[in-house]
Amino acid sequence: MKLMDETRKAELILLGLSAIWGTTFPVMKIGIKDFPPVSFIAFRFFLASIILAIVLKDKITKDQIFPGFLIGLSLFAGFGFQVVGLKYTTASNSAFITSLYMVFTPFVAFALLKSKITRVDALALAIAVLGTYLISGASLNLSYGDLLTILAALSFAFQIVLIEYYKDLGLGLAFWQIFWNFIFSLVYSIYFESLPLPKEGSTVFAILYTGIVATALAFLGQVKYQPKIESHRAAVLYSAEPVFGYFFSFLILGEILPFEGYVGAFLILVAIWLEISREKLIKE
Repeated sequence: MKLMDETRKAELILLGLSAIWGTTFPVMKIGIKDFPPVSFIAFRFFLASIILAIVLKDKITKDQIFPGFLIGLSLFAGFGFQVVGLKYTTASNSAFITSLYMVFTPFVAFALLKSKITRVDALALAIAVLGTYLISGASLNLSYGDLLTILAALSFAFQIVLIEYYKDLGLGLAFWQIFWNFIFSLVYSIYFESLPLPKEGSTVFAILYTGIVATALAFLGQVKYQPKIESHRAAVLYSAEPVFGYFFSFLILGEILPFEGYVGAFLILVAIWLEISREKLIKE
């Protein structure tokens, strides 16, 4: 009974994390309206780095520095493409297209880890491509923002695979990937955006919320509670993120998708479901 209660608690917390990450799309959309996007990332990950350095200080080691550098680089690319893309697409589109990282991951794993690609993977990718086509306005010419967001999803897929590759190095990697993301963002923002200080209240709030709640605390919650349930069940809970992303974009920004956009969003969720159910489907 106690084990069941702990499992249910972990499931509810991971679902809560998906909701938190879903809120970041409209929050960031507002936060970067009049503020350079990469400078926003720099401040966000500066806050998260401080918190993780304090919490994980006994688990941070030197042998994690270079692997953390590689993971941080892919994470920086993911957040960089995502937040810049948000300037040129809707928060709803960003939420759904970002979730394509779950579809891209098996193909990145094949490239880096020589993992097998199945027919389910290929089918999921084909459905995801169709879904992206529809959600982007049923046009062969993706918007600039949608294209950048696709690159973000691909970058996040690399980050996931690299974490699997270096999984034996311990929880200290959590700090290093966030820290290196901050360094990359800081250098870029100094050279290309002059690293202005946030002055608008909406920008300050977005930095505080995404840095403290959606990055440091949410990541710590993921590290603590995800191991308590099976990975495929965790993936199902994470797949709710784009749905929450759309829901909060509707509530906060009033964004409404056209009919083909809803069809595209549904197809992207179908592709995600195929990926998280791939082992069961292969056995059948």
